[in-house]
Amino acid sequence: MQATVETIEVLNDLIQINNDRIEGYEKALRELRAEDSDLKALFSSMISESHEIRLALGTEVNVLGGDMDSSTTTSGKIYRAWMDVKAVFTGHDRHTVLANCEAGEDAAQRAYRTALEDEDLPAYLREMITEQQTTLRASHDQIKALRDANKGR
Repeated sequence: MQATVETIEVLNDLIQINNDRIEGYEKALRELRAEDSDLKALFSSMISESHEIRLALGTEVNVLGGDMDSSTTTSGKIYRAWMDVKAVFTGHDRHTVLANCEAGEDAAQRAYRTALEDEDLPAYLREMITEQQTTLRASHDQIKALRDANKGR
């Protein structure tokens, strides 16, 4: 029974980081300029990606008898507050928005690495979480490449 409680906790932690990711990209969308339509499409796609991941995680939480968490992580809230303060000084430039998004993607990768360190995680969930981490890693790398391409702009 204890392993099930811990597994639900791990899944809910990943749900929270995806909630953070959704809120972070929604905020980034609001900060973009009209000429950043390419990023608007990309960020919208990443929001959808996290909604799908969240749904898969939430389904597993329910199967295990738990309740899906609808909140964000404390660190996520701190991260978004920091992003608000920094935006005041930077004028919402493209490179800064991308750098902030990359920091959020780094946090998601850390959360997934931590989840996969749980030795009691059932094999089928470990496989699902590994696939999600791979998907999010591709998004991270895409954001990083865009950020690097926009240095000094």
